[in-house]
Amino acid sequence: MSMPALLKDRLTIPAIASPLFIISQPELVIAQCRAGVVGSFPSLNARPSGTFEQWLQKLSSALTDKDAPYAVNLIVHATNARLEEDLALCVKYKVPMVITSLGARTDVFDAIHSYGGIVFHDVIDNAFAKKAVAKGADALVAVASGAGGHAGTLSPFALIQEIRSWWDGPLALSGAIATGDAILAAQAMGADLAYIGSAFIATQEANAEPAYKQMIVDGSGEDIVYSNLFTGIHGNYLKPSIVRAGLDPDNLPQSDPSKMDFAELSDGKKAWRDIWGCGQGIGALDAVLPVAALVEKFAGQYSAAKARIAG
Repeated sequence: MSMPALLKDRLTIPAIASPLFIISQPELVIAQCRAGVVGSFPSLNARPSGTFEQWLQKLSSALTDKDAPYAVNLIVHATNARLEEDLALCVKYKVPMVITSLGARTDVFDAIHSYGGIVFHDVIDNAFAKKAVAKGADALVAVASGAGGHAGTLSPFALIQEIRSWWDGPLALSGAIATGDAILAAQAMGADLAYIGSAFIATQEANAEPAYKQMIVDGSGEDIVYSNLFTGIHGNYLKPSIVRAGLDPDNLPQSDPSKMDFAELSDGKKAWRDIWGCGQGIGALDAVLPVAALVEKFAGQYSAAKARIAG
């Protein structure tokens, strides 16, 4: 396995908690890092202006080298007017890990490398993976079918084997991972790390509505709808939240992907607020837990799975 040096001996389980829109804020990230997984958040969660720097100051003072490192997610897309400002702050505070999405840019990677930071770039297919590495990404996140939020359509088996045919660097896998068994399975097929999102929505520290958390606990893979209506990019969403917004989840229109903007809904509903992203692995989740308890549960399952296979 090609685990980055930054992560060796600092993880309880080989996992990155994925950056969750609105939901990932300092309280959640600190709890994740202290529990022994990489905590991450999108820089755009920090609003209004000035909040992002405050969050970086808080994380820098709250976490030590005994905790897992944290990561910031930067949206590298023409619609992100804050990219340059947020990148400059990542450099100023020497953010240890940066996860880039929706575009790979050499200048962004170079800025992170200037102080020794490492860049994970998320990809949904092999072609995007090769482009990201060619432009200087240090590591990849393979976003396979079943992942929450923006996700690809390839099976994790297909996506990992294609990337591993040429890439021997750090590789994380995203897609319906919600047990310690699945974390071990990700490693068995060639990934170094699991990339876990939806399971952390159903935690006490997550900045999500109680109804959102309960919908995850009550749901299963059959409750997930794949659509590009809500942001212009295909992603997975909770069917009950779509129904609550007055839409027919079985007959959703297509969106214009060039706009990459939140859809306008009727009756005062907001796609960014009322349509809830989620992956297909939620059938394994049966309670809203503290982050530490969830990671402990994963660690126990992971160890048990290793012992079961060894025996």
